[in-house]
Amino acid sequence: MSGYASLQVPPTSDHLWRYTPWKRIHPTSVDEIPKSEPMRFSLGEEAEAITATQEIARAFISELNSSTTTLSLVEGHHDLDARAAGHICSGHLQIECNSHATLAIRLSGEPGWCGLRITGEIANNSSLSIVLINELDSNAVLLRCEDWQVARDSSLEFSTLSLGGLRIKSDIRIELEQQGAQARGAFAIHGKGPRHDDHHVEIAHRVGHTMSSLEVHAACEDSSHSIATGLLTIDEEANGSDAGQVFRNILLSEKARAESIPELEVKAHEVSAAHGAASGPIDAEQLHYLMSRGLSPEEATTTIVEGFLLDAFKDIRSSAIIDAIRTRLLVHLGCELI
Repeated sequence: MSGYASLQVPPTSDHLWRYTPWKRIHPTSVDEIPKSEPMRFSLGEEAEAITATQEIARAFISELNSSTTTLSLVEGHHDLDARAAGHICSGHLQIECNSHATLAIRLSGEPGWCGLRITGEIANNSSLSIVLINELDSNAVLLRCEDWQVARDSSLEFSTLSLGGLRIKSDIRIELEQQGAQARGAFAIHGKGPRHDDHHVEIAHRVGHTMSSLEVHAACEDSSHSIATGLLTIDEEANGSDAGQVFRNILLSEKARAESIPELEVKAHEVSAAHGAASGPIDAEQLHYLMSRGLSPEEATTTIVEGFLLDAFKDIRSSAIIDAIRTRLLVHLGCELI
């Protein structure tokens, strides 16, 4: 027997599933594969077959949806609307980049549960800057799995603006396979109400002279909970690699929580590797300054949150991606002031 049914439910001692156990993100009973509605993508072509996998979340999404939407990106900027609907909805997006492209994915809709799998390859001497903007309904549950391979002298900028959904579990893995490969990640999370947002990012340096960075900013209000775990692996043959990750959290209420768990596994000797994490309340001096200029406490807080979340993307080089992020964030925060 192969596939999802042959896999054991991972224990909570597994770092990936410590804060969001598999049974909590599964839409029904863990031994079931329920019927699923297909996610609707506004761009791309349908293809058959999804690559087999022994990772439980990926295997589950694969068996929910037997088709793949393939995007072969040409040079320039692209917008993709991913629409989820129904009690259970799933989709698989295969992205191929052989040039210099940007892609903004807006995930929206009112599903009960949504599974999204993204697999991507960046060819030699190519670059892709991609952002996933999560604007799902506030009651939706999202399981997101991504796998990326970055080839020689190529770069991947992977960004996330997480605004929607009630419970989110993201597992993102990047393989830097050849010299000159680069990966730059930026995440901004806004927690409201009882929102539970769990992001897990793994970046593996398989060879030397590769570079990666990861920055995660979370602003948590009410009783929301943000979890960010990052694992940087530098293999024994990967001398000359440069890797770093930073996690920052603002807690806007006494019940809000944020966990940041950076990890490094360095097996090479001649590398540059660093990590850091910090959490705290909103800066009282910044709040006082803005209120002294005529802003209400709510307006001042929103202005600080906006700047804090946008700062997560300060190292993203694509102006098109930054514009897309800023537009959707301003709409989101503006709606909250109404």
